[in-house]
Amino acid sequence: MVSRVAVLAFCVAGIWSAYITQGVLQETLSTKRFGPEARRFDHLAFLNFAQNVVCFVWSFIMIKLWSSGGSSSAGRAPLRKYWGVSITNTVGPAMGIEALKFISYPAQVLAKSSKMIPVMLMGTILYGVKYTFPEYICTFLVAGGVSSFALLKTSSKTIKKLANPNAPLGYTLCFLNLAFDGYTNSTQDLIKSRYPKTNPWDIMLGMNLWGTIYNAVIMFVAPLLFSNWPYANGFEAVRFCQENPEVAWDILLFCLCGAVGQNFIFLTISRFGSLTNTTITTTRKFMSIVISSVISGNPLSLKQWGSVVMVFSGLSLQIFLKWKRKKVRDHKE
Repeated sequence: MVSRVAVLAFCVAGIWSAYITQGVLQETLSTKRFGPEARRFDHLAFLNFAQNVVCFVWSFIMIKLWSSGGSSSAGRAPLRKYWGVSITNTVGPAMGIEALKFISYPAQVLAKSSKMIPVMLMGTILYGVKYTFPEYICTFLVAGGVSSFALLKTSSKTIKKLANPNAPLGYTLCFLNLAFDGYTNSTQDLIKSRYPKTNPWDIMLGMNLWGTIYNAVIMFVAPLLFSNWPYANGFEAVRFCQENPEVAWDILLFCLCGAVGQNFIFLTISRFGSLTNTTITTTRKFMSIVISSVISGNPLSLKQWGSVVMVFSGLSLQIFLKWKRKKVRDHKE
């Protein structure tokens, strides 16, 4: 019992430290001015490319070190199965990171915490799924919290840190990110069900291999073919890192935090289940907002804190309902 509690505490500490640190770095890279000319790092999409490369290498090493079954690929999804879903996995996170040019980090975290809203809308409209009254209460709390936060006035100190303040565009990018993530997650589940011996490292390897290819084409090949390429330019991002080594180190640490965090998520799910992992990651998001407000200088008004509490009350209620259903199901078995 003691060892199980120790492992859980280890997982909580790992997930919190990895992703809270990554959030601080993400916010720093999106708002800080670097060098004697005080320039912004405007190539936020480059973070996705760097994350793809690091996670691809990381998962390859993990497969070689820990994957059961050695190098045998029998029963595991071939790499070609990931090319389609990797498109949404490339576009979605890019939108989420680009949103930081237009809204604050706390606003982005809140918006991306409302994943249940598009899920329930799509389930009701497309498939006629009926939800319970408590589930609608959860959705109301989350939707109401995010909406009120978006409508409340952001502090001038926070607005000055943004590259191009534009709340409607920022929130739109976040919700599109959620929509793409929903498709990505469901397709990954489908791949796992069709190829039962596929483990999380296999999925991480396949997704990041194709993500690296797509981002390399977008960021390094396209700018060579089109002189007025409107999207992120990988060559300019690399040049900026060469001129400001501090940025390169922040990006490397950002990527390593993401890779290490995945380790702890996989460990948590394998030992304690996905519901425990959801609980840990939800509390981590709340702590990220607290740290962003206190340490990173994004002050929230009392009404905005009310909106934050409203969102996480809805998320907490959702987790409680899932725990309750799990307890009933386990009792029947």
